[in-house]
Amino acid sequence: MCILAPVPDFDIPAFSSALARWFGPNHRELPWRATRDPYAIWVSEIMLQQTRVDTVCAYFEPFLARFPTVQHLAEASTDAVMGAWSGLGYYRRARLLHAGAQDVVARFGGRVPGEPALLRSIPGIGPYTAGAIASIAFNTPAALVDGNVARVLSRMGAIEDPRQQAATARGHWKVAQSVVESGQPRVLAQAMMELGAVVCTPQQPRCGECPVRAECHAFRADLTATIPSPKRKAPSPVETLDALVVRWGRRLLLERRPATGLLADMWVLPTVPRPARAPARVYGEALGVAIERASPMDLEIKHVFTHRVWKLRPVEVFGARRPRLRGGATARCWLSPGERPTSGGTPTVTEKLLEVLGH
Repeated sequence: MCILAPVPDFDIPAFSSALARWFGPNHRELPWRATRDPYAIWVSEIMLQQTRVDTVCAYFEPFLARFPTVQHLAEASTDAVMGAWSGLGYYRRARLLHAGAQDVVARFGGRVPGEPALLRSIPGIGPYTAGAIASIAFNTPAALVDGNVARVLSRMGAIEDPRQQAATARGHWKVAQSVVESGQPRVLAQAMMELGAVVCTPQQPRCGECPVRAECHAFRADLTATIPSPKRKAPSPVETLDALVVRWGRRLLLERRPATGLLADMWVLPTVPRPARAPARVYGEALGVAIERASPMDLEIKHVFTHRVWKLRPVEVFGARRPRLRGGATARCWLSPGERPTSGGTPTVTEKLLEVLGH
């Protein structure tokens, strides 16, 4: 974490008291708020990273039904975990969650620890997730600062320096620790996140409904529109690719991505950088068969990842013989309409293509 100057003072006891009173009757009813099981809270926090709440709501309960305990998750195959995560995106989270569960079984006998330091030693659990599990599941006063909490605290203290507005700013963590120590940690931790999510929003904050506006320096100084400072995001690199549509009868060819890197071990259509010339040769080399004809479709699928963008053009390719399932069925498979691979995951980008292809 960066070591930065402390944030300006505001009345933390008054802030905490007003926040706790507001949270009880005003919080959203979300499935992970109905439990104090640290494993379930851990799963929810990992799912919620960079993902909309409504999307997570569709995955959370089915995932726990399939893997109801840390032990169940630890004993599951990677294929089973990735299959259950399919469509949720940011698949590295699922791999780290799986590795974390195995670590908890190996080191802690399957019991998720409540101490923040021990939680941070588990793969995939950083300071924020450790604070969330410790405070919400165990009612331990452990600081947690995500983007929502950082925005609330930046406005409360009228912090105008962009470096001190970040979720990694040391001043925020000091204040958050003081907040969770001033009342019920599980209530105050969730209340800070909830306030940032539904009231103290990035644009057009609903200050008239804010329970802590009397303590908010940005509100008093009419700075809520400029705090936090807009982030300048560098444009993501764009990769222009061809997705090869290979049919044999009514079946469609999918292949598995390498075990490391983007969409690791996930099922996709064979994909190649769009060739400037000799496409049949390029497609043939990718598939291991001679290509007699290739017909690009008049459409393009755009898919945005965290740090890159794919622009995919489906191309129907026709060869004299059927491509082999090289490396066995784990490397390639033939998919009938409406089917999905029985092992491993199918990412959203594949689902987009299958929908366009009516498969």
